[in-house]
Amino acid sequence: MFSLFNKIPSISTKELEDKLSEKIVLLDVRTQAEFKGGHIHQAISKPLDKMNTYNGKEKDVYVICQSGMRSKKAAKTLKNKGYNVVNVRGGMSQWRGSVVRGK
Repeated sequence: MFSLFNKIPSISTKELEDKLSEKIVLLDVRTQAEFKGGHIHQAISKPLDKMNTYNGKEKDVYVICQSGMRSKKAAKTLKNKGYNVVNVRGGMSQWRGSVVRGK
């Protein structure tokens, strides 16, 4: 059942950087144009407006956007679909690691 009080766990971009050494699913919920402008190498582009169609096999999912607002919305959608979701606080605007440009 959906609840506004369903707390979504979150991590900082620094904590995410440490997590990337593991095999994690990282969904970038920004637009295609934003994604192409620069994204984390392991990230999978899945814009927020397409989140209802996400059907990944992995139950543990990390979500990132530009500032943390869209990823929070995406996290709620995924949580309601049965995923264990972690939101990345601050998003790409706080990310200090390397980025990949283009596709």
